[in-house]
Amino acid sequence: MGIIGSTFKHLPASSAMVYLVTGFVLGPMGLGLLKLDITAKDGLLRVITELAMLVSLFAIGLRTRVPPKDRIWLIPLRLGLGAMIVTIAIAVVVFVFVLGMSWGPALLLAAILAPTDPVLAHEVQVQSPGDVDLLRFSLTGEGGLNDGIALPFALLGIAVCNFEASPTQALSWHFAAVAVWGVVGAVTVGWLSGNIAARFISWLRTRHTLALGPEGFYALGVIAVSYGVAELIDTYAFLAVFAAGLAIRRVEQASSGDKSAAQAVGSVDPENIGAAASDPHRAQAFMAARVLGFTVELERIGEMVVMLMVGSAMATVWPRLFTWPVLVTIVALCLIARPIAVQISMLGTGATASQRWLMSWFGIRGVGSFYYLLYAFEHAPKAAVMPLAPLVLGVIAASVIAHGITSTPLMNRYRG
Repeated sequence: MGIIGSTFKHLPASSAMVYLVTGFVLGPMGLGLLKLDITAKDGLLRVITELAMLVSLFAIGLRTRVPPKDRIWLIPLRLGLGAMIVTIAIAVVVFVFVLGMSWGPALLLAAILAPTDPVLAHEVQVQSPGDVDLLRFSLTGEGGLNDGIALPFALLGIAVCNFEASPTQALSWHFAAVAVWGVVGAVTVGWLSGNIAARFISWLRTRHTLALGPEGFYALGVIAVSYGVAELIDTYAFLAVFAAGLAIRRVEQASSGDKSAAQAVGSVDPENIGAAASDPHRAQAFMAARVLGFTVELERIGEMVVMLMVGSAMATVWPRLFTWPVLVTIVALCLIARPIAVQISMLGTGATASQRWLMSWFGIRGVGSFYYLLYAFEHAPKAAVMPLAPLVLGVIAASVIAHGITSTPLMNRYRG
């Protein structure tokens, strides 16, 4: 991880590609050292994937140093909600009328593949706190939002699959109310968790010279609390963790004033780190910077672990990856649904043509889609989900390879 992180920085390749291939080689088709059952209902693989997503979403929130009232948030909101809904609608039509799927699996597959990935999109995300480039900010915000917003669509797909498998089951249509509560409740919980934690820790440090321990524990604590409370009140925990990261950064921004985060931290004496941590003028910026640094390291570990799992899972369905349905799914999602959805959602935003087309291309699929596939295996009929596995894994593999090869040259050209 340490070697390839810098080796591939300026090459048309990504670390995720290496992890994916490594997982495949370690899997059943290769050395046989990593054998995973993605159909298992014990939830272990889903929990591991979920942890990677939570850490990544928290890191995205910490990177996004823009006030919530800034109008630039309207663009990632359009992408995260509007473009995702259009993508699902187009994908369902293709899956039903081209691939011949029934409505339940078609809707479930569309929901699984709809959210863009918050873990793998390093090259196209904001590079540092305060980065407000329209393209990078929009893609970053979209990845933070739509992994949680996709849940009600996945639940609806699962409900339709269950209904088709057993028509005697009642098909409930209260998803609209559940979705509204899930979003509003999660954002509220996450915002309060991050805000209270940042202020309380700062108060202990600046007033009493306490709580000077490693910031990594605070990162894990805020993630755990915001996730746990969101789950207890039946809201979307992914959004809660994302909002918690945003809240910590917002508290820091309010404390730092017109200074950037780096300027607010200034130089830190390695022999007396506690002086920076307890300085009233630097405490919030110092904590936010250290929490972000720790979280980014965890994010990279999560990327490696999940991509190894995906690679191993690919090895179990290898013959079914090179089929007509997989090709149709990749083309429909990446070359038809995503571009149309982005172009529609970007109408009237002022985004340039190059920004709109790059947003259309960088609809990266990866860890989020893998998570929802595992979630579907736990809650939907296995007979309905099993045919979807090679389609999902094929899209993830195609996205990791295609976007990994093109992200560096395209972003270099965009910046140039």
